[in-house]
Amino acid sequence: MSHSTAGKVIKCKAAVAWEAGKPLVIEEVEVAPPQANEVRMKILFNALCHTDVFYWEAKGHTPLFPRILGHEAAGVVESVGEGVTDLKPGDHVLPVFTGECKECRHCKSKESNMCDLLRINTDRGVMLSDGKTRFSKNGQPIYHFVGTSTFSEYTVVHVGCVVKINPAAPLDIVCIVSCGFCTGFGATVNVAKPPKGCTVAIFGLGAVGLAAAEGARVSGASRIIGVDLNPIKFEQAKKFGVTEFLNPKDYDKPIQEVIAEMTDGGVDRAVECTGSVQAMISAFECVHDGWGVAVLVGVPTNDAVFKTHPLKFLTERTLKGTFYGNFKPRSDIPHVVERYMNKELELEKFITHSVSFSDINKSFELMAQGKSIRCLIRMED
Repeated sequence: MSHSTAGKVIKCKAAVAWEAGKPLVIEEVEVAPPQANEVRMKILFNALCHTDVFYWEAKGHTPLFPRILGHEAAGVVESVGEGVTDLKPGDHVLPVFTGECKECRHCKSKESNMCDLLRINTDRGVMLSDGKTRFSKNGQPIYHFVGTSTFSEYTVVHVGCVVKINPAAPLDIVCIVSCGFCTGFGATVNVAKPPKGCTVAIFGLGAVGLAAAEGARVSGASRIIGVDLNPIKFEQAKKFGVTEFLNPKDYDKPIQEVIAEMTDGGVDRAVECTGSVQAMISAFECVHDGWGVAVLVGVPTNDAVFKTHPLKFLTERTLKGTFYGNFKPRSDIPHVVERYMNKELELEKFITHSVSFSDINKSFELMAQGKSIRCLIRMED
């Protein structure tokens, strides 16, 4: 890669969301050089995540437009700003929507991955260092999204949100590690911690739920029960180790009661990946007393309330929450990539569709139709 662009403004193509719910427009934008503790990278592959769609629709939060969305991606470092010592041009990297500064109490704790400085912030559309954007078109600033904005051929990211990975790893496959895979897989492996031979229920069989199922499969679960309102998803879910499928619409009693009857009192572990409060309650109430653990992954609406009887806790069930699968991005994600390289993880099966960057709106359509687990967006054809 030529270093002749270092320190200069780069003109490139980006998919800009000008207003809520309207198709993205491929525009020529200007990307400023990285400032202190920032990295400018060339994005080679994106995968569309439901979070991009949620903030593009802007139905449940403060809209911020024009904006460049995108956060599940892979690329190569083009140049680095002042103070960046552990990355150099040409390094293969994954940008991550949540960071690891390595200095705060959270980063220094073995138990937390919720960095004080670089924790996800969906409302902030500017860089931390100077409160300005690095994107513009004809002098008009274009806002960032969760510190990544990967729907652009070039983007600028805080160094604490950039993960250096094995250059031999195929970027078109490992791009999904930067968000969806780690969120679900880590919820099971790092937080639920299912013992070998146990029973696991997964609520929601989108990409995150299937990654949670993959975590249960890798852990040696004997039964993996998938719960989803869409029966089309079961055929796909079998590839991820799901052994049985339940659709709550098929029963005239709460699904947690159905699961308890099927499993002699409840499953050993449950992982909820929908954001529906009813699914969260069902996931908690379907685990076995004495040792059952339920983990919440999905993000609920602002006015959501979780309601259950305290006796469910007093009979020794455990309810946990998780953020990004309890992975510390810079410390842990390179090891996840290595597990894939060592053939311990199967990532290819998550990528069901592929489109060119100019066709990015097609990926939104595929997700809306429930057809894709992950749609790969190729930045270069």
